[in-house]
This record gives sequence, C-alpha cells and structure tokens, in this order.
Amino acid sequence: MEIFNKMIASALNIAERQVSNTLSLLNGGATIPFISRYRKEATGGLDEVQIGEIKERYDKLTEIAKRKETILKTIDEQGKLTADLKKRIEACWDATELEDIYLPYKPKRKTRAEVARQKGLEPLATILMMQRENNLMARVRTFIKGDVKDEEDALKGARDIIAEQVNEDERSRNQLRNQFSRQAIISSKLVKGKEEEAAKYKDYFDFSEPLKRCTSHRLLAIRRGEAEGLLKVSISPDDEECTERLVRNYVRGNNECGQQVKEAVLDAYKRLLKPSIETEFAALSKEKADEEAIRVFAGNLRQLLLAPPLGQKRVMGIDPGYRTGCKVVCLDAQGNLLHNETIYPHPPKSEHSLSARKLTKLVEQYQIEAIAIGNGTASRETESFVTSQRYDRQLQVFVVSEDGASIYSASKIAREEFPEYDVTVRGAVSIGRRLMDPLAELVKIEAKSIGVGQYQHDVDQTALKKSLDMTVESCVNSVGVNLNTASRHLLTYISGLGPTLAQNIVDYRAENGAFTSRKELMKVPRMGAKAFEQCAGFLRIPGAKNPLDNSAVHPESYAVVELIAKDLKCSVEDLIKNKELRSKIDIKKYVTDKIGLPTLTDIMAELEKPGRDPRQAIKVFEFDKNVKTIDDLKEGMTLPGIVTNITNFGCFVDVGIKENGLVHVSQLCREFVSDPTTVVSIHQHVQVKVVNIDRERKRIGLSMILD
Repeated sequence: MEIFNKMIASALNIAERQVSNTLSLLNGGATIPFISRYRKEATGGLDEVQIGEIKERYDKLTEIAKRKETILKTIDEQGKLTADLKKRIEACWDATELEDIYLPYKPKRKTRAEVARQKGLEPLATILMMQRENNLMARVRTFIKGDVKDEEDALKGARDIIAEQVNEDERSRNQLRNQFSRQAIISSKLVKGKEEEAAKYKDYFDFSEPLKRCTSHRLLAIRRGEAEGLLKVSISPDDEECTERLVRNYVRGNNECGQQVKEAVLDAYKRLLKPSIETEFAALSKEKADEEAIRVFAGNLRQLLLAPPLGQKRVMGIDPGYRTGCKVVCLDAQGNLLHNETIYPHPPKSEHSLSARKLTKLVEQYQIEAIAIGNGTASRETESFVTSQRYDRQLQVFVVSEDGASIYSASKIAREEFPEYDVTVRGAVSIGRRLMDPLAELVKIEAKSIGVGQYQHDVDQTALKKSLDMTVESCVNSVGVNLNTASRHLLTYISGLGPTLAQNIVDYRAENGAFTSRKELMKVPRMGAKAFEQCAGFLRIPGAKNPLDNSAVHPESYAVVELIAKDLKCSVEDLIKNKELRSKIDIKKYVTDKIGLPTLTDIMAELEKPGRDPRQAIKVFEFDKNVKTIDDLKEGMTLPGIVTNITNFGCFVDVGIKENGLVHVSQLCREFVSDPTTVVSIHQHVQVKVVNIDRERKRIGLSMILD
C-alpha cells in the first residue's frame, strides 16, 4: 500500500523509494541480511536495523488495516456506519485511537448500562445530561413502570447509562491518559504474611515512584513480584485532580440533575475509566520495559556471539569439578572429539601426580595447542593446576564461560552429535569448541539460556525469541560460515536456508564429500534459484578453485570481477594477491544499471581481504592468583576482571570467584553514562576496584574509576 510507504518513510526519516524497494524485496522472499549486504543500490544503503524497522512498522500497519476491516464490518452490521464515521476510521492509523472510536459500538456483554437501557431509562439519562429539569422527581416518577421499582432504581439506571457514556467519550479517555502520562505513580506493597518468601523483593515492600521515571529493570522486578503473588502493584494519578477535571467537563448546572451527573461521573471514573486506563498504562509500561530489556539482551548476545575465536587449532576442553573429577576432552582442529577421560587433581581424591602425567601425555599425544577450562566449580583450582605443569610445547590456557553448556549437553542436538557419550563429556566438548569458535557452538543453545540478559523469563517471550533469532541470524551472516565444516545448526541461520536445506547440505556433504564450488550447491535437493541467491554470498569454501568462492563477493557479481581482471590482463587470483593491480582499478567504469558504486566498493574491500573474519583476535587473560573466593576480597583492592553481563544499571564483572561483582553505572567512568554499552562490552578485559563487600548477601560492589 502506497500510504504505508509514505507513513514509514516519514516516521523513519528516509525516502519513500527506499521503503518501497525494501518492502518489495522482503515481500519477494529476500532476507534482511541479504538485502542489507547485497541490495544497497535498491535500499539506498539501509542497514539491518533500518530494514528491520521498516518490516516491523509495515507488519503493525497491516495489523491495524485488518482491525479496521473488522470494525467497519461490525458497525455496518449494526446499521450505525455513517459516511463521516467511515471516513474517520479509514483515516485513523493509531491503534489506541481506533479502539476509542470503536468503543461505543463494540458489542458488549450485559453491562449495568445495557440493563438500564432495556428498562427504558435512556431518555431519563438524556434529561439528566441536559441539566435543565427543575422538577426532577416528578419526571423520574414517570419512569417507574415494568422492571423499574422506584425513584432510586430509575436514577441509578440513568446514572449507569451516563457513566458508560463518560467512559466511552474519547475526550474523557484522552484527558485521563494525559494525566496518567504526566503524573501517574507506580506503587508496590508487600502482600501480608509473605515477608519471608518475598525477601528478595525487600526494596519493593513499600515502594512508589513516578511511572515515567521507573526504569525497565525495576518495573520488571516489581511485575515479577506481583506475578509470584508477593507484591500488590498499582498505577494511579492524582484521583482528586482527575475527578475534578472530569466533573468540570460534564456538570453544568448547580441543580438536582447536575448532582446526579456528578455522581455518575465519579462512578465512571472509579469503576470504568480509571481501571481501563490503568490496565492500558500497565501494559504500555510493561511493553516499554520489555523492549528495553530485550534491546540490552540482544546487544549482549551479539557481543558474545562475535567474541574473538581461537580458530582451527587442536584444543583440550576441561569441565572442572571436585568429587566427580575434571572431564577432559581432546579435539582436532575441526572440533571433532578424539579422546576423553576424567582426572582427579582436587580433593577428595587429590590424585595430583597421576592427573599431571595424564595431562602432559594427552597434550603430547594429540598435539594440543590450547586448553579451554570452564569457569564453573573448581575453575580457578583447575587453571592453577593446568598452568603449573610442564609441557613439551607452548600452550595457551583460557577460562571459558560455561553458561548454557549444561543445557546443550542434555539437549537433542548434543545427543545426536554424541549418542554414545554422557552429558559430562558433551559439556567438556562444548567448552573446548566455544574457545575455537564461540559463534558456531553457541548457536546450538537456546539464546535466552546463554546467560547475558536480565528478566528474560519475564519479558514477552514471542518478542524476545524474534529479537534473539534475528541477532543470531545477523551475527552468523556477518561472519559467514565454512560450507564444508559448518554444522546443521549453524547453517540453519544462514540467509535463505532454514532447517530442511541445512540438513540437505550436511547430507549431500556426507554422501559426496566436500563442496568444491558454490555452484555445486545447486545439486543439493530442494536448493532452488531463490534460496541459492539468498545464501551463496554467506557461505565460504576455503581452497576452492575460484578464489571468490571463499569471499563475501556474491556469485551474481563474479562476472564484473572477471571483467576487471580481464581489463588488467591478469587472473582473479592475481587481483586478490596484488595490491598494486587493485590500485589501478577505476570502479566507476564498471557501474551499470544492475551494479552500482555501493556494491563495487564492497567488492573492492572484499578483494583486499577475501573471507576476512570481522571478529577480533583472542587474548589470553589471567585473574589475580591470590583471589579464589569472596573471603579473599578486601575493600580498596584493584583486580583484573572480565565483563560477563551488561544491564541498564551497570555491568557484572568476573574477578575469578564464584560471585560476579557489579560496577554500577555511576562507577563506570567519571562522566555521566546513560547507556553502559557505550563504555563496556561483553568479554572486555577491565581493571576494577573493590568498593564494598556484602558477604551475607554475597554481593560485591566494584568501580572502574581507579584514582
């Protein structure tokens, strides 16, 4: 719809043509990563976020359009659809306003006002609203008949009708919304008798704050306490001011009629209007808090997935433990399991010498290049034990986050990969592989179980899944994957594939051996031209005959690269290897109606470093050797740490003990910080100072302001 293009373009401050072309590509089955990477000419260089916003707004407008159809049909069936009303509904694109317009016509269950109408009391309500009747009781008596018992019954029914009219009046609703948005207070109180059970919500036992200032994490904590039946929550403006304003709108005469109308308005506010708008604001504030929490979670997840990889090296993975021992696995450079066993270097068995001999022998036997140790129980002791041994080679030792490893090891995916091994071995393999390629391993775990969010179980689960899936898809496609080694789970996230085609690629690979060219993908069952177009540019084939098959250059652009090489009288391979040759290229010469400067610029960047990994290089990190538990901490200490989670109120830092410390947003740096992600990132190595220790609650306060 053309009107959608105009509205979206205006809202996002971009050209209508950009919106139109983007929606055309999306409706044609193109994915967001493909459009942002390979269709820059059509979109005017929009990024993934902007394309995602266009899609989201388009979907919302489509929903409103469907809702309008239902509303128009319902009102028309009642015979109440006037030309003006139809015009107003058709022109409305605000969901709240649309529902307000519809409210008086919405089929109702048997309300008090409806009962009064059936008793024939609507004319009396009209008389009261006019507020001109001087002998009210005489008029009221004329309505005492049928089901109307007496004067009070008649007046009560008329007031019920007026109350409903006040509730359905758009002006009243908007006035109250305005009051709520300006001055509503959110309050929470402890439910009687739940003191012990609700201990963790102690801060909210008697809490109140202006709703507009309530941060997302506080609001979600309060709502969780409410959902658990431990807190009673309300959102309310100044009742007196609200009722005064409403009364002024409707009461015009200082007579008996005016008094009845006032009574009806107060009833409308207390019984209908206020609960309705409170519910609306509760939902809106929750939605806003959800959006903020999901945004932070998705940002953290992106950083975690794009964490530096060690790359294809032979790795030993160790899942540490005391009583059950340390599970040790040896992996080849592709992450295949070569060997596994358990060592017991810690109490109660304390087999130091035997464990050391086994460890050094395995390093030598399997030519191990790096060791990954899980950061759970006995992590520091295991790291100390591993680094104190002498090996026949230089080894890098890394401590790796275990978040979600237990979920992976018990999952269907892990059972399919390692049907003959138990969960402990699978967990150690996951730890080793996370070091080699965090992205390839973490996509196997449900994103919300990875441990980088807050209140992930309290936010809208559909919105959370959608956002996290998009984040994973974006990360996988921005890095690209090796077509000959990628797992089915990793391939699933590649643009245009999905579970069925991903499995078909793996099956084809198993049957026919490694792919030698991207073109060979067309032999995969159910791989059509559209799917090939969407996925090919994100799949890499190291060592392919055509070097472009190991780059982000899309097959549809191979011809232009070959033309450039031909003009320079060299091969494509020479073009990639020789910087001097590339410097002679005038890309403007190769602009056509199908390929523009944005694509040609991308191609030149890709020829410089074909198939480059956008992730940074990994660095070894060491915790303070003197700090193993919370009891080793002292206020004023400066320690090395790793950022493990970022929230709106600061970040959590691992300093090498079981409990992570919190750097409050005010302690990130000397300047005011509104968004912690502008200062820190997941897995960042930082120096922190211990500012307070609450050993009873196991809470540690840290600061990154060191002097």
